[in-house]
Amino acid sequence: MPPKSLNDLSHELIGAAIEVHRELGPGLLESAYHGAYSRELTLRHIAHVSQKLMPVLSKGVTIETRYRLDILAEDRVVVELKAVEKLLPIHSAQLLTYLRLDRFPLGLLLNFYVRKLTDGLERISNDAPNLSALSASSAFQNPSS
Repeated sequence: MPPKSLNDLSHELIGAAIEVHRELGPGLLESAYHGAYSRELTLRHIAHVSQKLMPVLSKGVTIETRYRLDILAEDRVVVELKAVEKLLPIHSAQLLTYLRLDRFPLGLLLNFYVRKLTDGLERISNDAPNLSALSASSAFQNPSS
């Protein structure tokens, strides 16, 4: 069976997040949503790795530190989970950096601290980041340059 398209996979990942949010509601710590979301992905037979440690490479050399992906689904989609009052440009920039570091094609930023999960959702493509990711990257540029 051929792998799912990125659109189909992201649709399934978002559906799982909506189900978790519908069941738990807003206001819990990120760790609670992380555990429930990982369990929901398992129930839906979506292959994933939770808390995946990734190396940091700089100029071809592995740096002593690592970064941690919240969820890596089917070795293609990075899911970054948040439970914050408001998503900030740095959150989009963080996810876009993860995508670029390991050339993952797609990322989902899910904020469970909202009344309606679709209000806390960003879909970011490594090839064509959305506007929030673009504004996030511009937040780090010197305005005088």
